[in-house]
Amino acid sequence: MTATTSTDKTPTDKTPPPQVWPTLRAADAPALIAFLVDAFGFEVSCRYGDGDIVHHAELAWPPGGGIMLGSARPDDDADNWSLRPGGFGAYVVTDDPDALCARARAAGAEITAELHDTDYGSRDFAARDPEGNRWSFGTYRGEAR
Repeated sequence: MTATTSTDKTPTDKTPPPQVWPTLRAADAPALIAFLVDAFGFEVSCRYGDGDIVHHAELAWPPGGGIMLGSARPDDDADNWSLRPGGFGAYVVTDDPDALCARARAAGAEITAELHDTDYGSRDFAARDPEGNRWSFGTYRGEAR
């Protein structure tokens, strides 16, 4: 198994604080990773796999958090994390949805909801990736705690 990371990790590196990391599976994980980097601006933190099979990849969202993904596996009773490719959806916070929408469109993302202002003060758009996953991007950061 081969591994690639964006930087060498040393014991002095600071790991991120606890976060939620949604996960998904992909029919063509290498192509989906490339798309998510090109279209939306995710950054590959690590990728483990053999050839075109991705066992585990982490894509960081530059402002914080990220996603984990891997190649879909054949139906197997031993697979305790069975997820169907294309069945994922996420809301991702961005400070510049206009620029991100233009980037996504230029990279071939299917824009499913054009840029719009919401009644709760967010500026949003939505897109679908080549696997069929649904992504919504906007400025809404959630309610104060």
